[in-house]
Amino acid sequence: MKKIVLGTLAALAFITGGVINAHQVSADTAQLHERIFRIYNPNTGEHLLTPAGWEVVVLEKAGWKAEGVAFYIPLTEPPYSGYPVVQRLYNPNAGDHHYTTSNFEATSLVSVGWINDGKAFRFPVAKANTGVPVYRLYNPNAKVGSHHFTMSSYERDSLIKAGWKNEGTAFNAYTK
Repeated sequence: MKKIVLGTLAALAFITGGVINAHQVSADTAQLHERIFRIYNPNTGEHLLTPAGWEVVVLEKAGWKAEGVAFYIPLTEPPYSGYPVVQRLYNPNAGDHHYTTSNFEATSLVSVGWINDGKAFRFPVAKANTGVPVYRLYNPNAKVGSHHFTMSSYERDSLIKAGWKNEGTAFNAYTK
């Protein structure tokens, strides 16, 4: 009987441990945070951001390289009241993705042929004056992967030295 109880407790700990590890608690905000993954396409130079772990697995099978967690976002349900929302857009002509919290920018890109990836790939980000900046950079020489998003000031500065244009803070997110 004791072995069955211990086995059940071990299984429960394993299962709930996996659930707990899927979310991070931030000490400064006492909120649960969800992961946003970054994955790289070595053929095109594009970095993709996604809240969907399954998308990382599918793209890895297609030759993309998983880069781990890019940042964390608030764990909240739609309509994400009070949070800026990142929209992911796709350019079917270039095979490129873009991210923006601006409805105007998203609408403008859709009007010239970009496709909004929809609600499954929208995610809330940190409210103003919280979290850490996610920088947006632009490569004027690239056809695909022309925008890059990073929390790393070192990565940002290295790309600027390589000729990328700094577009400032795209939005804020959490590091843990």
